[in-house]
Amino acid sequence: MAALLKKVWGSVLTRSTSSSSSTSSPRALTDSYAAAFDDDASMGAFDRIPTDVFMQILKLLGPKETARTCAVCRAWRFLASDNRLWIFFLQSGREPWDSVVFAETHLRSGFPSMMYFDHLSQLSFMQIYMQREKVPGSIIIDGGSGYCKYGWSKYASPSGRCATFLEFGNIESPMYTRLRHFFSTIYSRMQVRPSSQPIIVSIPICHSDDTESARASRKQLRETIYSVLFDMNVPAVCAVDQAILALYAARRTSGIVVNIGFHVTSIVPILRGKVMHEVGVEIVGQGALKLTGFLRELLQQRNIKFESLYTVRTIKEKLCYVAADYDAELRRDTQASCEVAGEGWFTISKERFQASEILFQPQIGGIRAMGLHRAVALCMDHCAEAEVASDDGWFKTVVLAGGTSCLPGLTERLEMELHKIFPPPMSDGIKVIPPAYGVESAWFGAKIISNVSTFSEAWCMNKKKFRNKFRHSTPFINSW
Repeated sequence: MAALLKKVWGSVLTRSTSSSSSTSSPRALTDSYAAAFDDDASMGAFDRIPTDVFMQILKLLGPKETARTCAVCRAWRFLASDNRLWIFFLQSGREPWDSVVFAETHLRSGFPSMMYFDHLSQLSFMQIYMQREKVPGSIIIDGGSGYCKYGWSKYASPSGRCATFLEFGNIESPMYTRLRHFFSTIYSRMQVRPSSQPIIVSIPICHSDDTESARASRKQLRETIYSVLFDMNVPAVCAVDQAILALYAARRTSGIVVNIGFHVTSIVPILRGKVMHEVGVEIVGQGALKLTGFLRELLQQRNIKFESLYTVRTIKEKLCYVAADYDAELRRDTQASCEVAGEGWFTISKERFQASEILFQPQIGGIRAMGLHRAVALCMDHCAEAEVASDDGWFKTVVLAGGTSCLPGLTERLEMELHKIFPPPMSDGIKVIPPAYGVESAWFGAKIISNVSTFSEAWCMNKKKFRNKFRHSTPFINSW
């Protein structure tokens, strides 16, 4: 049906562009559409088609043919550019509609500035559709302390996963050398030339304080990343902190991101897409590796034999959870089993929630660190005292990120603990949001950025911009 319509429509468009003899008025169109054009814009018999039927025909024809009808006359251009029609086309595309709306209403102007629209009617979704079609596919690399996810922005999910880039080179070698080896390895695995597409690099938060040396270190890391990639002839680069991308994946631009990494946990305040280093990033000295190590100790105490730490991690991912009430959970029967490929079945009980309890009670695992809820509360206190925004509720949204943050019960437990710490009205409005895409949240945050209609010009750094911005920079320091 659609193919037949396109064939008929093609002949109509060809005929109509060379014909100007029709003078009948558009009687079947609504008054709002009729007011947009005069008799000279009429298409004769086609004007008698009811507007809703005309819209259904355009939907069947698709975006390409619909765009062509804009050249016929003013009346058809008015109909074919209707926001509702192009919203339909965008909703039928590969990207979730809520991602499209968030990106085009909050992220169009690029990092760190934000653009807001009160009403969707202020946007031309026809223009947005056309712009997004022109945005080139990007390569996304989400590097972290534990694992790296990489893939094409046009794909539904990352195409590959590997160990951290610290394994892609000698730890004693200069930063430039290690990063060059890292990016070259990823490009080789993806079987793509560096010069073919822009790249989005997700980098972990480092040097959390706001001292002069910390700022210099952060700048140095970004400069080195840009330098390496431009030396590899990458056309454009966008380097964004993991915490910001995890926040975007949750459709937010402000809040506190709790990023439970491989080695440490970072509590990162972000306001309108900018990490608030002046407020302070809290670092808790335990991450996924500590939880896995503690579970290993618990299994050894029960004389449960396993082959490797990978086995323990698999058991953690399949069976462990966070208890809402730790003491009450100790009195319950929580026994469960799972199978690990090549090693058979494992059955555990209270170890299921004891391993994760060190997030809130580190002392039970012999760890000297602040409990997760205490660290988040401290960050909230700092945000409230800083008064960096007129809205004091921006930091009451807490977004979880990282593989360990996917543990069942963590979202509810952290929210409950925060409500216990703060009295009303401070506790009012505090909400903890689970990771939108699990362990791959930062990668999907980068995917949202890569499809913004103004991505290339608003977000990316090219070689010319880089040279102009860092022309007077100090030489790179060969350290991580």
